[in-house]
Amino acid sequence: MTVIPFRAKPKPKRWAAATVVAAMFLLGVAHVWTSPGSPIAIFAVDGDTVRYQGQIYRLVGFDTPERGNKAMCEDERRLADTATSRLRQLIAGGEARLQRVVCACRPGEEGTSRCNYGRLCASLAVGGRDVGQILINEGLARPYVCSGTRCPPRQRWC
Repeated sequence: MTVIPFRAKPKPKRWAAATVVAAMFLLGVAHVWTSPGSPIAIFAVDGDTVRYQGQIYRLVGFDTPERGNKAMCEDERRLADTATSRLRQLIAGGEARLQRVVCACRPGEEGTSRCNYGRLCASLAVGGRDVGQILINEGLARPYVCSGTRCPPRQRWC
């Protein structure tokens, strides 16, 4: 397993720098550090998916509502936007650790369109706490645990 450490960028002290950071946050990009002088961007695609170094990762152990056209109703769409914003806030707010894990895919299908829509799987912790459990505790996600090569049916949010 690969462990990828992250550290949140220190908060700027000047007004102009704070404005730039706020604009980046609104765009959904949280800059984090792996070592001094080495910025790496992690982007929350939605409440349970992140992009890191060109790869898309499905965060395991929980499920959040669908966004945009995939949402079945307006309530689901609103809750999805809230979950996505909260994940972005968590990533920006502290030391994050993204750890790649094995997906519940058939052999040879991980990372392909045949499994997980081409996404790899990972767990994400911020400040030592699993983000999935945080979102579940806040009512923005539900437990969703796959085993072997199978995942349970998704529950509706509407």
